[in-house]
Amino acid sequence: MALRFSANLSWLFPELPALPARLEAAAAAGFGAAEAAWPAGCPAQALRAAAERAGVRIALLNTPPGDPEAGELGLAAVPGREAAFREGLAAAVQYARAVGCHRIHVMAGRVPLGADRAAVAGEMETTFIENLRYAADLLAQENMIGLVEPINNRITDPRYYLNTPHQAAAILEKVGRPNLKLQLDLFHCQIMDGNLSRNLDTYFPLIGHIQIAQVPGRHEPDSPGELNFPYIFELLESLGYTGYVGCEYAPKGDTLEGLGWLRSYWESRGLQHGGTSKAAK
Repeated sequence: MALRFSANLSWLFPELPALPARLEAAAAAGFGAAEAAWPAGCPAQALRAAAERAGVRIALLNTPPGDPEAGELGLAAVPGREAAFREGLAAAVQYARAVGCHRIHVMAGRVPLGADRAAVAGEMETTFIENLRYAADLLAQENMIGLVEPINNRITDPRYYLNTPHQAAAILEKVGRPNLKLQLDLFHCQIMDGNLSRNLDTYFPLIGHIQIAQVPGRHEPDSPGELNFPYIFELLESLGYTGYVGCEYAPKGDTLEGLGWLRSYWESRGLQHGGTSKAAK
């Protein structure tokens, strides 16, 4: 079965100012789904209306980052911020419900400024596990899936708490909730661990969402870099992956012009523009 791709509106179509306009551009480019980080400044009604007009599903949203001016990027693993985490989670659930989204990335957050990572690791894990259990129970009431994403601390974010799929899998096991899954961004995974074929096979039962970008530039999959995406796409197909593949990369130029890799993928699978079967037309 051919893969389904989701346009990450926080990264793609930066030439357009607002999420609804980016969503409509994604639909015109052939995407059937879109995702975004915390959609600050975009009312849920506006995004839902744009999605309904365009026939695009909202596949993924994040929990709020916390206080960006204080250097926060998520709160779920940050000791002392439990109340703010719960407030942000409630807002994310309300927004997701309003736009028809069923997956929420529960952002772990950063090691506090001035703290030694090793010294606070135990306390942060305990906080993360307790908050994830709370989140899973709340999300279950809405028939939603919670996701945790390892973010590399070698290039992207030196202070981010959750770094590797191994760490994420161990935490998910301790949490023990079936509606919590692994969000595996292959960009971060390659930087931290490589070994993508084995990691995809090993963690496949836990994966609830995949994201892609070339390494190290974080540009289009067919830009120069370390990853062989035609092979990776074939591997995901062979594993039977049926979720969305989120396109979370920085276009090198015009977003639409940079989507040649996606048009080539559809053509190689005998699909029309937008990934629909030619036989269905």
